[in-house]
Amino acid sequence: MAMRIPAIPLLSLLLLGGVFVPAAVGAYPVSPETVMSLQQGDHAQALPRAKSQQRFRVVTLASGLEHPWGMAFLPDGTILVTERPGRLRRVTEQGLDPQPIAGVPEVFARGQGGLLDIALHPNYAENGWIYLSYAAPGPGGGGTRVARARLGEKGLQDLEVIFDMERKTPAQQHFGSRLAFDEEGFLYISTGDRGERDRAQDLGDAAGKVLRVTDTGGIPADNPFVNQAGALPQIFTYGHRNIQGMARHPDTGAIWTHEHGPQGGDEINILAPGINYGWPLITHGREYSGEPVGQGLAAAPGLASPLLHWTPSIAPSGMTFYTGEAFPEWRGNLFVGALAGQHLARLVLDGDRVVAEERLLEGAVGRIRDVRQGPDGLLYLLTDAPNGSLLRLQPSS
Repeated sequence: MAMRIPAIPLLSLLLLGGVFVPAAVGAYPVSPETVMSLQQGDHAQALPRAKSQQRFRVVTLASGLEHPWGMAFLPDGTILVTERPGRLRRVTEQGLDPQPIAGVPEVFARGQGGLLDIALHPNYAENGWIYLSYAAPGPGGGGTRVARARLGEKGLQDLEVIFDMERKTPAQQHFGSRLAFDEEGFLYISTGDRGERDRAQDLGDAAGKVLRVTDTGGIPADNPFVNQAGALPQIFTYGHRNIQGMARHPDTGAIWTHEHGPQGGDEINILAPGINYGWPLITHGREYSGEPVGQGLAAAPGLASPLLHWTPSIAPSGMTFYTGEAFPEWRGNLFVGALAGQHLARLVLDGDRVVAEERLLEGAVGRIRDVRQGPDGLLYLLTDAPNGSLLRLQPSS
């Protein structure tokens, strides 16, 4: 078992003037120095509200989905949708296939746990690999796990576990867990802190991290902590609370994430190797009692402040950059689903900065769990409910 590295007291961080930041990953598109420069200070200003003239309508492709969580688009036009209780479903132009796909692994379907995200291998057309993240049962409770499998005539086959959180607990919250591939084919996996916040600062623990692995679960040789004694070599970044949105920027190739704050302080961040994103040492949120978190600091030396934060919280989930032709006014924008806010946030970017926000569908469709751009250049949404839906946004004249 890996040696535990204890959480660093914030006082020590301040005295040291920062934290250890390892050398940058070889060809990663954004450096730690760039991210620290972008993500400093408290970023407390309210965003100007944008107003687009883009007209659209909402089409329901499927309903009757039980707490759908993630989706992926197969080359034949089928959409695969995960349901949190542990089912994988097909949606075609004819609607929802009533028969779930067989072969899904057992999940820890409690609270926020269950079957979560899904992603296709970048070379899916050649190798057929589908990646699933889920809360998995084990000694002590549950923890985040990632497996890959191929879809055959009888369901999932050739199932392989490529990552498994070693320390499992009975807690039913903060599993993460989004998946994203970068341009080199490395897989990024977000994990939540499991409600035990100090785990996010422990480099010997996979909770509260973004992990970077090969497509088989191997360790990239240039991961930032690969040569640090006691640290898990999969770790790419740390100090995260609960990331439920992750997407690759279409121009820079950098991985962007968002995560839930406690009461306020939902964040958007750009990832760079080895960076500490601060939870629970700094946050714009507060305890649910209203008391400050820790020492009540929103920024500190050596820790990356958020690129943007929402206070009060919108409970973000799902994230996609829009690059399609169907909505020309939205090209280059970042879209984020909101659970508590029950809207779709359209974020206007100027380079690596968020400069304006528009809130679409406020209160119209419910809690938005995921948002993706489809191969057809349209936007797809999942609504989080016992009778959830797969929706498509398409232009209207």
